[in-house]
Amino acid sequence: MAEKDYSRKLVSMVEIQKSFGKVEVLKSVNFEVGHNEIVGLVGDNGAGKSTLIKILTGVHQPNGGEIYFKGEKITIHSVERSRELGIETVYQEQALSEQQTMWRNIFMGREITDKLGFLKIKQQRRETEKILREQMGFTSKAINTESIVKYLSGGEKQGIAIGRSLYFDADLIILDEPTMGLSLAETKKALDFIRNVKDIGKSAIFISHNIYYVYPVADRFVILDRGNVAGRFLKSKITQDELFEKMVHLAKTGKMR
Repeated sequence: MAEKDYSRKLVSMVEIQKSFGKVEVLKSVNFEVGHNEIVGLVGDNGAGKSTLIKILTGVHQPNGGEIYFKGEKITIHSVERSRELGIETVYQEQALSEQQTMWRNIFMGREITDKLGFLKIKQQRRETEKILREQMGFTSKAINTESIVKYLSGGEKQGIAIGRSLYFDADLIILDEPTMGLSLAETKKALDFIRNVKDIGKSAIFISHNIYYVYPVADRFVILDRGNVAGRFLKSKITQDELFEKMVHLAKTGKMR
């Protein structure tokens, strides 16, 4: 049998298996993300979503299966390796320093320095301004490079975390429950930032158990259930209510109809 061509996809995870002791968490899962595509990875708690993503980002090593990135078979043995490849994760906690300014948060841990190791503060501020206005679409003059992060809304904080990922040339941004704990207004702003990821030609995985937040921005949906892929759906082929009903039925019966 001819070997499958994975070059047309940004990421292909093939027959991924993962166990913790005797507990089988992922059972030969196949998952892929296309170029310039937002994929909603959905399912109840315990479905295996986080484990699958932690394998993709190098936190966990799979017990079996293969990973391809831009058509090349790879081993992701660390978070640093996933970043080198162009994979960034935005966690629901946003991993921001609340007491620091906007520009310090953007470059935290990856500061711009000269040959002697001194910080290039003016350059970092200029680059932060570009990220705010050009990539993330912030228009209010009340928000600038010197703004303290703790005074931003939850949606704006998510925007900063996404902007940071885009600045460091991420091809794939993984969004782990990005709307968790946000108000309706903050959620709308966060979803606008997620749409912008696709608008500038990048890809994203939107992880959530709430289909009503994922549906407006995703192109395609993959439903995990107890370590298996229970369903795959194109947004163009299914309505939000139909998808919700399928997930409710799956939760009640363990079967996808």
